[in-house]
Amino acid sequence: MNEIFTQHGGKLSAAIKLFGGSSSDWLDLSTGINPREYPIPKINPEIWKNLPDEASFSDLEKAARNFWNIPGETSIISASGASALIALIPRVSPSKTVSIPSPTYSEHAISFRAADYRQIEENAEVQVIVNPNNPDGNVWNAEDVLKRHRKLTIIDESFCDTVKENSLIELSSLAGFIILKSFGKFWGLGGLRLGFALGLEQTLKPIRQALGPWQVSGPALNIGTLALKDLNWAHENRQFLEKQSARLDTLMNKHNAKVIGGTSLFRLYHVDKASSVFEKLALKKILSRTFNYNQSWLRLGMPGSRTNWLKLQEALLE
Repeated sequence: MNEIFTQHGGKLSAAIKLFGGSSSDWLDLSTGINPREYPIPKINPEIWKNLPDEASFSDLEKAARNFWNIPGETSIISASGASALIALIPRVSPSKTVSIPSPTYSEHAISFRAADYRQIEENAEVQVIVNPNNPDGNVWNAEDVLKRHRKLTIIDESFCDTVKENSLIELSSLAGFIILKSFGKFWGLGGLRLGFALGLEQTLKPIRQALGPWQVSGPALNIGTLALKDLNWAHENRQFLEKQSARLDTLMNKHNAKVIGGTSLFRLYHVDKASSVFEKLALKKILSRTFNYNQSWLRLGMPGSRTNWLKLQEALLE
């Protein structure tokens, strides 16, 4: 199996090149993006024409503060996706050692290596925590995170919106802590590219200066603000995703896959040989996720629609 599929999800173009078909033929379960996306409203043409103004950023930040119950002393930076912040943060921090408990989301280590950091297990100046962890879904508590803290602690909560009680948002009010939030995953709009960094202004200042003005598009500001204000949609989708993940666990268990963990946006399974299952699904135009550090792990996102469930069920039977 091509190594490219073990790096991260969403490699649909590579899958098409290798296994054929067009994008409309494929069911992409390699990411943890909500299959029921937030309904995009009609956008005023002026938003496309004009540069984003301060009021647009302020409205988004107010909506984010209310949705995540962000402490009053915590500042907010919006950016074009959490990935942009993950790539930037190592380049604006003066430290040179980082601890990233593994296994976890690989882009953190990639970004720190690119900035010439030395990765060590303990007592590093910078800590990276993924909460809940990707791909196993393990959740961190504040006490354990505080014990690891030295100069800077980054808490990636990209998948935390399905169970908001797991959030460590209160740590964003402490010096040297940055909490990252992803918009695209829970709201199912990965292509919108919107993410947030939360922390004290003194901690976030280098990031703000490096990003510069207009770091988020006008349409993303508009859609993000509306979605963050829609608390009923968020509540209903948490329930929807819980049912989806339970159904997926039941289905995979019938096909001898053991549940390891995950969230209600993705599930991690132990199978006899992940590469074989990956290829079996890919031949039926279903993209899954495997890992180069564990040959028995298979991760699947939520199918969503009845048609997609049938496609997955049929592919597993053959």
